[in-house]
Amino acid sequence: MARPLRIEYPGAWYHVMNRGRRREEIYRTSRDYEVFIGVLKETAELLNLEVAAYCLMPNQYHLLLHTPDGNISRCMRHINGVYTQRINRAYKEDGQLFRGRYKAVVVAQDSHLLEVLRYIHKIPVRAGLVENTGDFFWSSHRGYTSRAKKWDWLCKDFLLAMFSPKGNLAKKAYRSFIEEQESDAIERFYSKKNMSSVMGGDDFKEWVKETFSALRFHREIPESNALGLDSAKVRRLVCQVFRVQEDVLMHSRRGKENQARDVAIYLQRKYCGQTLEELGKDYGITKYSTVSSAYERVKAKLSDDRNLIKTIEKIENTLHKGQRKT
Repeated sequence: MARPLRIEYPGAWYHVMNRGRRREEIYRTSRDYEVFIGVLKETAELLNLEVAAYCLMPNQYHLLLHTPDGNISRCMRHINGVYTQRINRAYKEDGQLFRGRYKAVVVAQDSHLLEVLRYIHKIPVRAGLVENTGDFFWSSHRGYTSRAKKWDWLCKDFLLAMFSPKGNLAKKAYRSFIEEQESDAIERFYSKKNMSSVMGGDDFKEWVKETFSALRFHREIPESNALGLDSAKVRRLVCQVFRVQEDVLMHSRRGKENQARDVAIYLQRKYCGQTLEELGKDYGITKYSTVSSAYERVKAKLSDDRNLIKTIEKIENTLHKGQRKT
């Protein structure tokens, strides 16, 4: 099974979705829904995640999320992991709750956000659970029409302001928008079996292709061209951050790790789309297994080495700086 794309950058918006293992229910009682919403709130506070919308169906969830810190993977690991732990503990069970890795569609910060908002809130209607969007209890739709303070945790102001700068007019426009038929483009997007991981106009898609060049020729973005970051630029940034000369990257001692070189190999593999053979030529390495081992070492350490995580994030932020388009 192909691994889902992971496009992360500060300020990114996502439609995130997942379902239960073998399509089993992930919410059995009202308390389970409440537990999941509680985990969303906790994650928002702990990891600076902004939850703009949600819809919790018996065997799946849909979320519209904004990540000021570009940390969607970390946020979703926390949400899925903590919820699974609490449900297993409550029912005295053990094992996997979800079918696997979540699907995240990165969404352009424009009218596409409103289209996704409507799509998420109308899921119960399309599923035949209710006749009207407002009749479904386990979604954030009421948060967009209510003045109750219990909805203050929901980050809805940005989206409502896209309808009107005046609160009352924005809510009225939102209600009208929700009742409208979804566009043909949105229906086509979500009806595809191999749904794209990018939603937006041509400029946004082009920016994604240029910035996240490791995705070039990826089957989920068929429009991709052979565009990528300059490997020399990646090496220069690695040397700046590690405070070493570039020739240090070309040498290694038996039994001694060269983390700067490992990081450079990892980032070139990720953002320049280079093959193991190409990376070997860059670093004078004849064995592909040596290149692969360097990449895998960094990848493995990113699960718990906070210093390395911060170092790579610093390099990535510099690589992406000034390239973002919405």
